[in-house]
Amino acid sequence: MGVEPVIMSAGELESEKAGEPGRLIRDRYRTASQVIQNQGKMSCLMINDLDAGVGRFGNTQMTVNNQIAVGTLMNLADNPNRVSIGQKWRESDVTHRVPIIVTGNDFSTLYAPLIRDGRMEKFYWQPTREDIISIVHGMYRKDGLSVEEVARVVDAFPNQVGEEIGGHEQLSVKLLKRKKGEELPTFIPPKADIKIDPWSSIGLRKFQPTKPT
Repeated sequence: MGVEPVIMSAGELESEKAGEPGRLIRDRYRTASQVIQNQGKMSCLMINDLDAGVGRFGNTQMTVNNQIAVGTLMNLADNPNRVSIGQKWRESDVTHRVPIIVTGNDFSTLYAPLIRDGRMEKFYWQPTREDIISIVHGMYRKDGLSVEEVARVVDAFPNQVGEEIGGHEQLSVKLLKRKKGEELPTFIPPKADIKIDPWSSIGLRKFQPTKPT
């Protein structure tokens, strides 16, 4: 697409210094603006997993930095051409407007005015059957399974998440309970077989997550 993104993560939205994350957001925003001005390329500020950085979960408390980060993002959305990082205000200091793209899993944990219509445009991605087949086939490509064979597994368990299809069983137990000096477990890839027993598949379907309505 020819876009030169400036990327942040949720881990940068907290600091031992009050106000540091807000300043960092403004600094990265101005950096993206300078890319547009100096290189003639389209740029954007991308923040991954925003809800993990400034969202509210259960009884977790909101810090001053969380509030400042949210306030900074709201100000950038409302006034994108005047962005200061602490220097003296100048009439000619105009910042190019930069798109801000954020990703997340649960935006309902964010401050409501930040995500209201007009300030944030939201796009929801739900993988289609073809997307799921492509993902699972990528996991088992080295095992020699064809797309048609993978499609049979996906259709047999339509509501199953990908990590349940390709996850290693008890991997954390094998690694965390390993004694000092003991060799790491050797992974012996099993022979891939997609034969589905109709009776066992009926039993497994009882444990499938219900499809959301």
